[in-house]
Amino acid sequence: MPRTPVLDCFRPAFHAACRAYFGLELHGVDNIPGEGSVIIAPNHQTFADPPLVTIPVRRPVHYMAWSRLFTIPVFAGFIRRLRAFPVDIEATDTRAIREAARLLRAGDALMIFPEGGRTPDGSLQPFKIGAFRLAVAHDTPVLPVTIRGGFEAWPPGRTLPGRGRIRIMYHPIERPTAAKDRREAALDLRARVIAKIASALR
Repeated sequence: MPRTPVLDCFRPAFHAACRAYFGLELHGVDNIPGEGSVIIAPNHQTFADPPLVTIPVRRPVHYMAWSRLFTIPVFAGFIRRLRAFPVDIEATDTRAIREAARLLRAGDALMIFPEGGRTPDGSLQPFKIGAFRLAVAHDTPVLPVTIRGGFEAWPPGRTLPGRGRIRIMYHPIERPTAAKDRREAALDLRARVIAKIASALR
């Protein structure tokens, strides 16, 4: 399995800080695939979601991230070093799709937030179909991830996060079903992922 030596050095301290400040709980980590292509699909509550979800993932993760983040000086270079690449969430971004397809063909882990952006009110937002089309096209499993409590700790409009209780649940993977129609298969996969994520938000 590919290792992440730099992140592994900082992981214990970051995890401990998140437990102390956010009361962070991680559940279902045994469901995280150790190898092979996978799309990690969490709901999106805070700016901190990518690093929080990555804490127990002991392999390199690539991130599909909002293109506007790459216009911020210094920060753009920082997230590129963390294997993020831009996607225009307001249009069909063929460059981002090609990059995602390349990573999946190489057997990598790719994190995509299907809602496209952070929830404005804490509720689950509609899931875009793109991540699930990729999964079907490349026969890639999807790891549904539920983040609960993040919105209360760091809602939109607040500059810095407050103390809270964040719980992250890694559900059993969902696989694309064999179907003649790829759109039908993608819609079915999306529905199953939404159901799992929503079940842990109740």
